[in-house]
Amino acid sequence: MKRFTLFALLGALLLALLVAGCGGGEEAAEKAPEAQAEPVLKLGSMSPLTGPYSADGNDIANGAKAAIDVIKAEGGIEGFSDIVIFPEDTACDPKQAVASANKLISEGVVGVVGAYCSSSTIPSSETFDPEKILMVTPASTNPTVTERGLKYMFRMCGRDDHQAPSAVKFMSDFLKAKTIFIVDDKTTYSEGLANEVAMHCEKNGIEILARDHVNQGDKDFSAVLTKVKAMNPDVFYISLQNSATGALMLIQAARMGIASAAMGQDAVYHPQLMEIAKEAAEGAYLTFGFTDKGTETYKQFEAANAQYGQVGAYSAYAYDSAMALLKAVKAAGSTDPDAVRAAMLKLEFAGASKDVKFQENGDSGSNYIVYKVVDGAFVPFWNPATGAEM
Repeated sequence: MKRFTLFALLGALLLALLVAGCGGGEEAAEKAPEAQAEPVLKLGSMSPLTGPYSADGNDIANGAKAAIDVIKAEGGIEGFSDIVIFPEDTACDPKQAVASANKLISEGVVGVVGAYCSSSTIPSSETFDPEKILMVTPASTNPTVTERGLKYMFRMCGRDDHQAPSAVKFMSDFLKAKTIFIVDDKTTYSEGLANEVAMHCEKNGIEILARDHVNQGDKDFSAVLTKVKAMNPDVFYISLQNSATGALMLIQAARMGIASAAMGQDAVYHPQLMEIAKEAAEGAYLTFGFTDKGTETYKQFEAANAQYGQVGAYSAYAYDSAMALLKAVKAAGSTDPDAVRAAMLKLEFAGASKDVKFQENGDSGSNYIVYKVVDGAFVPFWNPATGAEM
């Protein structure tokens, strides 16, 4: 009886082990699909989310988010369970931009939308390039950005060496300007553009009465504006890094009774220019890329961006930058950087900001026109390509 009981106990134990073994196998089989779950596609954005340039910086981050929302609403990208973005704050500071780049590298991003200031884009792109991480700037217009031979650097907006001649052509052909006063804020972008404008003015016979500088963060421009008023140039050219500073300068120029035609550039082109300057902005001219806001693509972008706030100057460029990265990953069927880069160079699509097609150096072309502030809005005014009002 004892032997029988012992054998029975051993048999029961063996059966229990077999059952447990079978159960473990089923549990492992159930967990296998989770272990092989599709990866998450990660993008980064870099822009000044705080500080004096935060309006444009947040527009960039939001434009990229809107593009991701649209792609996800259309079913996402095959092979990826989700698409997420990691927005990083550069504060338009080169050192902080490099730190942000290193953080995005550690996050494992495939591509980056950014940065805003050329002084941030240039050093951060040199951090990304050895890691083979694609970067598409929606806002950095300094020619150097795409002239360093960096394989993974792309640009959605135009270039200063295209923007400057467009501005000077308008001054010469439409305004019939003979004299100009140029001011910048010493940043890589604004001073570089001012240099280009000065060079083209000399070529077109426009006398440069003076070139002056202000500092980032200045609020009182009376010293510079006193000179402008005394010299009374035909054109007062304002090359500044952000629209809030441009608005303050226009307000103070109006108070001083400066009669020169005021002309700014793409960084001053932002809705907050009119929000801050109000009547003082009326009649000002600015150069910015032409966008057809009547297209279905633009309307789709505008609707997607609505949940994040108003459309800013670089929102559509950021949206198209993110779209280009996502379309390239989808076309490549991979996140391999060389495959994605090759797909980027083959892209041709109707973007929200313009028709997108990249050149070998990463540029996508410039389409600057002159806008005029009329009744508190930017109105397309003059086309350098045709030399005529729009």
